[in-house]
Amino acid sequence: MRALFPPLEPVSTWRLETGGRHRLHVEDCGCRDGIPIIFLHGGPGSGCKPYHRQFFDPARYRIILFDQRGCGRSAPAGETAENTTADLIADIEAIRERLGIERWVLFGGSWGATLALLYAQRHPRRVRAMILRGTFLARRQDVDWFFRDGVRRIFPDAWEAFTAAFPSVVDGDYVAAAYEEMRSGDAARRTACARAWSDWTGRVVSYLLSGSPAADPTAEQAERIRNEVTVETHYARHRYFIEENQILRDVPRLPQVPTVIVHGRRDLTCTLEASWMLHRALPHSRLVILSEAGHLASEPAMIDALVSAAGQLHEGLK
Repeated sequence: MRALFPPLEPVSTWRLETGGRHRLHVEDCGCRDGIPIIFLHGGPGSGCKPYHRQFFDPARYRIILFDQRGCGRSAPAGETAENTTADLIADIEAIRERLGIERWVLFGGSWGATLALLYAQRHPRRVRAMILRGTFLARRQDVDWFFRDGVRRIFPDAWEAFTAAFPSVVDGDYVAAAYEEMRSGDAARRTACARAWSDWTGRVVSYLLSGSPAADPTAEQAERIRNEVTVETHYARHRYFIEENQILRDVPRLPQVPTVIVHGRRDLTCTLEASWMLHRALPHSRLVILSEAGHLASEPAMIDALVSAAGQLHEGLK
């Protein structure tokens, strides 16, 4: 089974000035003469982690990572103004232009896979290949599965704890309720909402992992959770700023490039059906179904599949 490559530090880090209020943290890692690959993190609202650099052989890939608007080390943290899917796609293209890269590989998981597909539909000539993990198509049914009537049937105890934080919810729309709470003038309400949202999503995404329940967050951790949930609810409330079923509808706009789709059969965050539908719409793609894996990129079976996919792809592209 393949493991992550050893830890590595960026060759350089810099800030992308967007021309507005956002300044994005960007990392350039690995081999400058290698095949360029950009890592698109999930969320929306999270950010890149040091281990994300380790999916790729640094002797063969030029590895680009960045924290999306309002996320991670980008500033201002938790900012939702001037923060839409179209803005993120423009940021990806601005990074490519800044680095002078003609074409690159897109590597994205969950929301990162969403961004990869949308970017590829908007800029097909700039895409050399794609590796997608745990595809999220951002359809109404995908959001409803997680926040209305789907996975709650598997975790009724965690769902009950989550919904208790929103006693005034209207028509069962917990996304709208959380969005409003995160914009409340009451700091205590924002903190309680963020914790409830984080506990619910964390319970579902990490159910295959063993370990003790998370301790109460420190003040710094609580602020990070509030920022993440602020951005995540912003995107979810606005249906990710795309039209219903837009990604599958616009599949003909995708470039005919090598595409590997990896999905865990036990993924309860983004169900296998999404990757299956995408694969059916892209006959040239290769779908890898991992029978023992869930959603997280850090699961051993997923690491093995993603590291292998990057290695095999390099052999085919060089």
